[in-house]
Amino acid sequence: MNTKQMEYILELAKTGNFNRAAENLYISQPTMTYQIRAVEQEIGFAIFSRSGKGASLTPAGMQFVTTLRSVVNELKTAVEQGQNFAAEYKENIRIVVPIRSAVYFLPQAIIRLHETEPSVSVTPSFDWYHGMDSFLRGEQDILFAIRDEVRHIPDIDIHPLFESRIYLVTETSDPLAQKKSVCAEDLKGRTLMVGGPSPAPLRAVQHRVITETGCDYFNSESHDMSLTYVASHQGIVLSPGFLNDHTGAFAWIPFRCPEVIPCVLCTHRNDGRPFIQSFIELMQSFYGDPDFAC
Repeated sequence: MNTKQMEYILELAKTGNFNRAAENLYISQPTMTYQIRAVEQEIGFAIFSRSGKGASLTPAGMQFVTTLRSVVNELKTAVEQGQNFAAEYKENIRIVVPIRSAVYFLPQAIIRLHETEPSVSVTPSFDWYHGMDSFLRGEQDILFAIRDEVRHIPDIDIHPLFESRIYLVTETSDPLAQKKSVCAEDLKGRTLMVGGPSPAPLRAVQHRVITETGCDYFNSESHDMSLTYVASHQGIVLSPGFLNDHTGAFAWIPFRCPEVIPCVLCTHRNDGRPFIQSFIELMQSFYGDPDFAC
């Protein structure tokens, strides 16, 4: 199956009519019919049911077209990125981050790198659950990670970036939002959200707060879900500072505890390209600012 055939399938799925789909794509109706049949013979199942009223997706076709749309969109993005890269850049740094806010200074580092290395591009990707796997497969050059989760992995170099503190996240109208810092005692009588992909130091703090205060708690699957619950008055949440997007939509109050979450950048040990090291050093210099609290 080629890209033209993919286009034909998606257009027919949208219009439900061979003649209209062919007209929209400036091809003949017999060509459209032949190409769709050729694909169905190749993949071994019918994508469309034909009738006098037109064409409709079979159950298998519905699933196939849903996946096909994603494939076509990813292919379009890959082509556009390749065109941009070929036009201006000779080298590329691929960095994977769990969430955009985790590397707050990434845009500034990209700007600064471009000033000294104009032929080097930086391509970020954001993947909470599969970023490490992508890095270990060699699909990424740099990985943002929590130090304890990568310190035993062989053949990588670990570059310290910052220590993320733990914060209490509330609505801005919450009385606790007026405090400069909070402690476990302040959470008595409140409902705390726990769970999700929490780092070990955060889980330890959550457990201690629940044990010491007897506060209510319930599980939340993700940071975004927790923020939704906070906004809907369902509870409050303890969170690492690197998840703060600094929009002011929520109050992030420092939580008094000894635990911190060491965050690092990882590179492949056999990657000796000097601009990779330059980028790491740029990132470290931005986070060296004592006025920036993570």
